[in-house]
Amino acid sequence: MEQAHFSALEAKHSTLEHRIAEESRRPIPDTVTLAHLKKRKLRIKEELSEI
Repeated sequence: MEQAHFSALEAKHSTLEHRIAEESRRPIPDTVTLAHLKKRKLRIKEELSEI
């Protein structure tokens, strides 16, 4: 069960990395969206480090 949770968190982290990269490449990135995505990514990273 814990491995499944860890894998799910890794997948979410990877998806957020991809979305952050996409937003950053836009001609005029939405800074509010970027900040929100980065905060979510950080929370997931912190949760992963606790497992």
